[in-house]
Amino acid sequence: MTETTSGLSLHVPEPAVRPGGQPDFSNVKIPAAGAVPRPDIDAAPESMRDLAYSIIRVLNRHGEAVGPWAGTLSHEELLIGLRNMMRLRAFDARMVMAQRQGKTSFYMQHLGEEAVSCAFRKALSKGDMNFPTYRQAGLLIADDYPLVTMMNQIFSNENDPLHGRQMPVLHSAKDHGFFTVSGNLATQYVQAVGWAMASAIKGDTKIAAAWIGDGSTAESDFHSALVFASTYKAPVVLNIVNNQWAISTFQGIARGGSGTFAARGLGFGIPALRVDGNDYLAVHAVAKWAVERARRNLGPTLVEYVTYRAGAHSTSDDPSAYRPKTESEAWPLGDPILRLKNHLIVLGAWSEERHQQTEAEIMDEVIEAQKEAESHGTLHAGGKPSVRDIFEGVYAEMPDHIRRQRQKAGY
Repeated sequence: MTETTSGLSLHVPEPAVRPGGQPDFSNVKIPAAGAVPRPDIDAAPESMRDLAYSIIRVLNRHGEAVGPWAGTLSHEELLIGLRNMMRLRAFDARMVMAQRQGKTSFYMQHLGEEAVSCAFRKALSKGDMNFPTYRQAGLLIADDYPLVTMMNQIFSNENDPLHGRQMPVLHSAKDHGFFTVSGNLATQYVQAVGWAMASAIKGDTKIAAAWIGDGSTAESDFHSALVFASTYKAPVVLNIVNNQWAISTFQGIARGGSGTFAARGLGFGIPALRVDGNDYLAVHAVAKWAVERARRNLGPTLVEYVTYRAGAHSTSDDPSAYRPKTESEAWPLGDPILRLKNHLIVLGAWSEERHQQTEAEIMDEVIEAQKEAESHGTLHAGGKPSVRDIFEGVYAEMPDHIRRQRQKAGY
């Protein structure tokens, strides 16, 4: 028996580079566009284990759509997708500015991640339910949810559909398949699985989509969701948005020794795929595949979107404190809007001139929506939700002690 002469040591993962260093994404192994196979919808999970370690891509460096995952969208659908991503980016720019002006207390932007939610939404049907995080507003925008209503919620004004009860950006829109966002991490992952199970129990045709960030996969609810989804073969798509950073903590902490986040699904017998999250075509193709699998009663699919959070985590965050300032420019999978724009130009369906014109038109649209929303109030000015709203809509029948509290408040 060999004796151990030295003490134990703890392994603490470290990011490849710190502020002031040279950005390094050598750990991101990027296969050629079109190189990853597309399994049959009913393929057995064990037959596609390799997909949990690769990255599905459609757009090559020349802006061409290639491979077995290409061809799921028409030119018109691609143009709609481009406009939705541009609208989300313009919306972000105005809301970040509004926060800096004190018109709202808080905002979280989607810079660099627009393709993930905008493309995914187009693979769903009416009645399907998303259980999103705070960075999936593209699900609403791609479903034509009114920008003014979104802004009313962010400003917590008199027309806020949630009556000031939620933090800014924690939207809720049942008619648009957007379950109320929770500020507590990972709680909705297991709820999405429960909703999907309920749909199956009722014999319905609606499916659920769960959303989580890479850092939140370290929460226990993530693992509980995978247990229930795999055991009961719930009709749910389990989405992980790997944008490389959980606030100031790099993705290697939560990922652990699994190699990829998608690989977490393999131990549960769940089909697991990784997709280029900055490739609108690839995201839509994978989403459509996973959604159809759930709809056919073939059980859950776990999808990891490999992307990059180009902006700050929120308006309360300064990313220069934990990563190089130029890191977003070095991200090897590029900008989702520019990539789709270039693809449409290659197809002859778009041009630089039309793109610039559309940018201006969309910004005008967003500014007009902001003016209307601000006319109903902002954080420190104008109309606000009624104090009565604190007491309403909580109980089906208001208890006496709540009624007395409302009367004491003068309502």
